[in-house]
Amino acid sequence: MKGVILAGGLGTRLRPLTSITNKHLLPVYDRPMIYYPIQTLVQAGINDIMLVTGGNAAGDFLRLLGNGEEFGLKHINYTYQKREGGIAEALGLCRHFVGQDKVVVMLGDNILDGSIKKAIGDFQKQEFGAKIFLKTVANPREYGVAEVKGRLVKNIVEKPKNPKSNYAVIGIYMYDSQVWDILKTLKPSGRGELEITDVNNAFIKKGQMTYEVIKGWWGDAGSSIEDLWAVNQFIGQRARNKK
Repeated sequence: MKGVILAGGLGTRLRPLTSITNKHLLPVYDRPMIYYPIQTLVQAGINDIMLVTGGNAAGDFLRLLGNGEEFGLKHINYTYQKREGGIAEALGLCRHFVGQDKVVVMLGDNILDGSIKKAIGDFQKQEFGAKIFLKTVANPREYGVAEVKGRLVKNIVEKPKNPKSNYAVIGIYMYDSQVWDILKTLKPSGRGELEITDVNNAFIKKGQMTYEVIKGWWGDAGSSIEDLWAVNQFIGQRARNKK
């Protein structure tokens, strides 16, 4: 199974911090933000990873990460997203890398306090389709919200006025090779981007989308200055508690 980490974008919601660098290179407590998703995948047993980035700071990832020796990897693959085309477009750049394998895709600003190893194992046993990760939140109107029935996701609505659940869709997705044909059918949204929600809804229509509810802490360090600060506080406190 392959791993893809998406670390492009302009990071406009974190300006001026991102005026001269990529947001995924900003510090989260004692290490760069990008370290956390790499560690999450490696600890889950994924050691064949591609990093998608873009912009003027793309070369800084290579200088920082090299071939991934610090994470116990022999090699990290890199690819470049030329424009702001959305998460789904960024994933499409990885088709040659993933091939017919299954893939776990993680947004580079999502940070977990826990392991996804079991969920990855479950997905590897899943015959076909996709799996997403959900987290119960107090303010579901601010997220993509999943409606579930049994082991399947029935629907995802972005920032609904009247949420049907408090399950927020977080930035980790797992797909089989059907994803490449689905990507070909997508049309740009009103933002001019190819949306990952459209990919997920395509699997939902097939009745092939399962889910895993994250039990531990989850943080999105890239959505606002306040969220970046909150993630730093949590990771810092966790580190102090371990001393």
